[in-house]
Amino acid sequence: MATIEIDDEIYEALQIPEGERSQAMKQELAVSLYARDILSFGKARALADLSKREFHELLGEREIPRHYTDTELAEDRKYAR
Repeated sequence: MATIEIDDEIYEALQIPEGERSQAMKQELAVSLYARDILSFGKARALADLSKREFHELLGEREIPRHYTDTELAEDRKYAR
């Protein structure tokens, strides 16, 4: 497992309750990397530690369009039938 070091002063300055900081930061990173097409939906979802539905909702709240690969689109079409 990799670790990202954040200066204590910056970490303490976050406007997020202390018990929620780690999860919130993972979600922020996941959303950002997904939006920039650096991580796939599945990997970003795993980083955010959310279910598919929860990550879809988070992306929707942020108005971030869903990136579909041809394989994902085919799977979704098959599932929708």
